[in-house]
Amino acid sequence: MVTLALAVIAAALAAATGTSGGRGAPAGREARATTAGSPADRASTSSRGVVGNTINVVFPISNLTGLSDQLGFAGDPEDAQQVNAIDFYVNQVNRAGGINGRKIHPVVANFDPTDEAEMRALCKDWTEGSPPVFAVVDGLGAWNGDNELCVAQEGHTPFIGEWTTVTNWTTTGSPYLWWLGPDQAAILRTLVAWASSAGYVGRGRKLAVVAGDRASDRLALEDYLLPDLKRAGVPRPLVQTIPADPSDLAATQSEAPLVVQRLHAAGVGVVIPLVPFNAFFPYLQAETTQQYFPRLLLSDYESTITIGLGLVPVPYEKALDGQEGVTVETLGGIDDDRPESQGGYDPGVRSCFDSFRKGPTYPFPAPPVHPGPWIEEQGPIASWCQAIRLFADAAREAGRHLTRRSFVEAMARVTDYPGTLSPILTYGPDKFDGPVEYRVVRIHNNDPAHNGCINNYKNRIQATCWQVVQNWRPLLS
Repeated sequence: MVTLALAVIAAALAAATGTSGGRGAPAGREARATTAGSPADRASTSSRGVVGNTINVVFPISNLTGLSDQLGFAGDPEDAQQVNAIDFYVNQVNRAGGINGRKIHPVVANFDPTDEAEMRALCKDWTEGSPPVFAVVDGLGAWNGDNELCVAQEGHTPFIGEWTTVTNWTTTGSPYLWWLGPDQAAILRTLVAWASSAGYVGRGRKLAVVAGDRASDRLALEDYLLPDLKRAGVPRPLVQTIPADPSDLAATQSEAPLVVQRLHAAGVGVVIPLVPFNAFFPYLQAETTQQYFPRLLLSDYESTITIGLGLVPVPYEKALDGQEGVTVETLGGIDDDRPESQGGYDPGVRSCFDSFRKGPTYPFPAPPVHPGPWIEEQGPIASWCQAIRLFADAAREAGRHLTRRSFVEAMARVTDYPGTLSPILTYGPDKFDGPVEYRVVRIHNNDPAHNGCINNYKNRIQATCWQVVQNWRPLLS
């Protein structure tokens, strides 16, 4: 079994477990045709979950033990510290006066991300049961797919989360559903535009799309990616579908080699993967076994660009080294406390790190290769810090009379917010995802003798890194 030690892969694995529309809930094309976005002034005026001087907020944490064993995945050392991170940053808000005098009461909910029945039951408890809950905040993207809509659309409860898909979800969940990550419709549009300008799309290049069979993947393919490709002059790419639900792992592993064989036989030179981690991993394994390595156009769709960084040099160096893609994430700097200009933390992560370092106790063990207090730039601690602070700042801006309506109105006024996974988050009355910029990066397996990465803390050489091909530009809408 291969051990994968990057925290971003743990988050991606958690996000991959959702059926993402598999129950036939309002996530398909019919939903977009029939469901209009609800403006904030029609949001509920309920203050459910605001109890005296406390605000009940759910923080869901997924238990990945069973699934990670199946996929050969071992969690990052920081993963075990999620509860500590939530407690630390919630307590920091509360010690500083809370939210207009009220304290956040954290409800930490552990759940099995492969058990849809359990997730739906929890959603109903939070939105209809007792104790009443004001909001659900998910810093790592474990609460995903239709489960987001259960909270936001069915439960009329504010939800802030990292997992994202295409615009239909926020249209359906409006105005309660807010994403820390990018709308994947914008990511796919940006990916096609960049790939076209770089010569990877069109110009006689034979292109294929490998898409998952989940409802969200079909929707992203049919309603967004294929139309984007058609506008770019590629009306009929080869499309291969692969089972993508974690419960179909055996089918995924048996189908992946056949998909790769068909791509190879068709002479495909460029592939867009539209799959979650649990399907991407077997696909890469099949490429490696068959020694067939087409150009991969990676992106933030199910974090294929970020996951790729964690799979080099072992086990998929040949499949991934040198591959490029678009991302809204900051990864590519250094996990240390040097100034940003020297490759250190971006401002949002630095702020999280500074409070973490100066806390009354040191609640997280530092990895042995790093001296002193330290957090991963894209790790769970920074992720939870971002989510908790964004919720707290919006709730504070909503005023003393905190209701669902005042909260979503405040979220719509958040602009130029210093993020952690992305450098800037900006929302609006009709903009429910935060990131506004993207960069093009290349996965690089580093040669210490000819270092192509930024030097790490005290000149430690990185094994792998992202190399910036194009730096920050406006994300296409």
